[in-house]
Amino acid sequence: GKYRGVANSDDTFTEATFRRLHDQGFRGVRFNFVAHLGGVPDMGEFERAIARIRPLGWHLDLHFDAKDLPKYDAMLRDLPVPFIIDHMARVPTQAGIDQEPFQVLLALHRRNPKCWVKISGAERIAAAEGPPFHGAVPFAKALIEAAPDRILWGTDWPHPNIARHMPNDGDLVDLVPLMMPDAATQQQVL
Repeated sequence: GKYRGVANSDDTFTEATFRRLHDQGFRGVRFNFVAHLGGVPDMGEFERAIARIRPLGWHLDLHFDAKDLPKYDAMLRDLPVPFIIDHMARVPTQAGIDQEPFQVLLALHRRNPKCWVKISGAERIAAAEGPPFHGAVPFAKALIEAAPDRILWGTDWPHPNIARHMPNDGDLVDLVPLMMPDAATQQQVL
């Protein structure tokens, strides 16, 4: 009774479907905006799903390509439910911390109490450098500093759709004390 899940949904999910899922422990819906995973979802379905999950107190789990994040900034600011941006918005570390997509993410995270960020995907955002993916650390630190109470961490195991380097999960766990050196922040995030 303590497990929680996040569903992928479409218009076949009625209010009754969401209620059954809620009773089974689901608490969120995930939408991919990533080009190689199908691109932008049907925005009508997106809006209808939000209307159906809102009364249940659910959240959205959103997966973006970094380059697209600026064009969704206004939409994200206006979402009526809490949302999580997956994988630090897939910002490529080699473009630097001052790149527009990361600055949009950082500002959104800082100012919007409904915005959470998952500091996962180090193997994705630092893929150009390869293991042990230390290039992701300054990005995670900036996000933690912006709103430490709205950060989630994960390894993204089993690492679907990896194009370059299949990570060693031990390397990803070793990033935790680099991203958040103090034990209190680690406890809160983990």
